[in-house]
Amino acid sequence: QVQLVESGGGLVQAGGSLRLSCAASGRTFSSNAMGWFRRAPGKEREFVASISRSNSVTYYADSVKGRFTISRDNAKNTVYLQMNSLKPEDTAVYYCAARSVGVAAPSMGAGAYAFWGQGTQVTVSS
Repeated sequence: QVQLVESGGGLVQAGGSLRLSCAASGRTFSSNAMGWFRRAPGKEREFVASISRSNSVTYYADSVKGRFTISRDNAKNTVYLQMNSLKPEDTAVYYCAARSVGVAAPSMGAGAYAFWGQGTQVTVSS
């Protein structure tokens, strides 16, 4: 079992930056690929970014490519999402997700993730 707790959300003006963190419990963190998803008001949950367990492979949604960076520190059991040049359309609840223990490859599909955090709100004002 993996428990995930997100932090770092908040209110920021357009063009600003935020860094989200996701702290994972359990000694198996380094064996899981991780991802970030978001759900905006009235919209479906969508993929944002994902990272392999070794930090070597990352995927990004086209809407965030070049602005967001996903990274992880396996020694700290934490995955990060650095968000720069934020836009009002980035406003959403952001969720951290982990693939099953031992699954190293990242995925852009929400169904591929076995564990989810509670989410952290990001609001970008214009």
